[in-house]
Amino acid sequence: MNRHSYSLWIAAVVTAAVPVLSAQAQIAGMSGIPRLPDGKPDLSGFWEVMNTARHNIQDHSAQKDVPGGQGVVDGNEIPYQPWALAKKKQNYENRATADPEAKCYLLGIPRITYSGHPLQILQGAGADKVTILYEYAHADRFIYMNGTPHPRGPIEWWMGDSRGHWDGDTLVVDNVHFNDQTWFDRAGNFHSDQLHVVERYSLADPDHINYLVTIEDPKVFTKPWNMSMILYRHKEKNFQLLDYECYTFDTAKYYP
Repeated sequence: MNRHSYSLWIAAVVTAAVPVLSAQAQIAGMSGIPRLPDGKPDLSGFWEVMNTARHNIQDHSAQKDVPGGQGVVDGNEIPYQPWALAKKKQNYENRATADPEAKCYLLGIPRITYSGHPLQILQGAGADKVTILYEYAHADRFIYMNGTPHPRGPIEWWMGDSRGHWDGDTLVVDNVHFNDQTWFDRAGNFHSDQLHVVERYSLADPDHINYLVTIEDPKVFTKPWNMSMILYRHKEKNFQLLDYECYTFDTAKYYP
């Protein structure tokens, strides 16, 4: 038996000895990312960002109780209309009391994703919705996948209305019907009730999600703009979301 034939024989023996994998594992092995039996990428798990976007989504230097950090805004520029840029600066000056987080309000989309707390994605094969649970303030969110349109508005919700679909291996989530009470960060970046958010969740590998966000608001910005960051999977044994009760006096330390 020559070397080539021997190698083929060994491969055949090893293959025959390996137990039959589950349908999910077989699909994951072919693509490198976990998939559900219906072939869709499986985003289920506990995730968290590792950045300082909660303080400021743009590049920022360190200051009292605020670590320096690289921004998550593509190009690092937010295309504010002139009046809105002045409003943003006013928000920053009054952030200790004006920031909705200082009042323990829900943070809205996408801010709650990079709030500094983990989140859990729950997804099932063929399910009509994807559920996201957030540690921050026990918030939850349903992304409806059944092809139904957004309800007629105007409706002013803290977390908006989310409708999702798959574009290849990317979960695309269209979000509308927001109020104008949430900010994008603690630096005063804000929006109006005309906010339109499109999120894209793509598994880069089993433990990292590329999270891309497009922001559109014709009342506040001159054109759409984008943010991007990575969600990291928590792999600690028995990891779970814990209780987080927001108290207004807790947030004062974040506003030097």
